[in-house]
Order: sequence, then C-alpha cells, then structure tokens
Amino acid sequence: MEIRPARLDDAGGIADVHVRTWQSAYEHVFGAERLATVTVERRLPIWKEILNEDDTTAFVAEDDGRIVGFATVGPSREDDADGELYAIYVEPEAWGTAAGPALIQAGVGVLRDCGFRDAVLWVLEDNPRARRFYEREGWSLDGNRREGEHLGVATVEVRYGIRF
Repeated sequence: MEIRPARLDDAGGIADVHVRTWQSAYEHVFGAERLATVTVERRLPIWKEILNEDDTTAFVAEDDGRIVGFATVGPSREDDADGELYAIYVEPEAWGTAAGPALIQAGVGVLRDCGFRDAVLWVLEDNPRARRFYEREGWSLDGNRREGEHLGVATVEVRYGIRF
C-alpha cells in the first residue's frame, strides 16, 4: 500500500472509488435507486476541478498500482477551526485495511505542517462505520451539527474535531 499525492490523471480512479463507496456506505440512507444516479461520469469533472485547486491537498492510496482510496484536506471552511478534512473514502473491498488510517495520517500531517493547530470534519450522523473510524483515529464530536439535503433526502451531519 502506497500513499502519495494525487495527480490530475488520478481523477478517474478517485471518481470510481468515490462512487462505489457512496453506493456501498450510504445505501441505507439514500437507497439504491438514488445512488444509481451517482456516476463516475458525473464525478469526474468535479474531481478534475478539485485536483486543480491550489488550497486543497489530495492523497491517494494505491495497492498494486490501483487507487483504493483518497483523502482531501485544506483550510477550514469554518471560522472556528484552522484546517479541515474535506473527504476520505476507501473502496469497500479495502475497508478494514491500512488504507484509511494511512490516508487520514497523511492528511493530518499536511495540516500540521501548514501550521494549523486543529481541524474539523463533517460526517453524516447516520454513518456509524465512519464515525467509529474517526473516533479510533483520535477525532471527537464537538457538538456542531447541520441539516442539509443530499440526493433529495434530508440529512443531518455532525462535526468532529482534533487538535494537533
């Protein structure tokens, strides 16, 4: 397993992991029919744009030359935090491997190296697997929550934080 900075030509592999992870992790929230509308073709331009942003750092986890996960970090979009873990996804076949911990450690390392003292992340309240992962990695609920909508479904997200 190798963790490395993402390149623009990784956009297709990242989009594939993103789609397959959503379809596995969130079926109980959104249903298979709604998740079928989440496609690589729709995600690919989004990932090309993200990988071109100056203030976002992206990493991929590669296993035998194939992208099995990714993470993105950067300055917080919240006024009360320095950094943010924007996204971390690992394909279902690689859940429980070293990919997730290695990606989150790489992201935290970049945030720390940028001089940030803390970071936040948002996660669906109804995502117990991810929440257990964040807690194992040292993140804690900070009491903030927000309501929103994803794929036409009302959602609640909770915020986790970590200090460096």
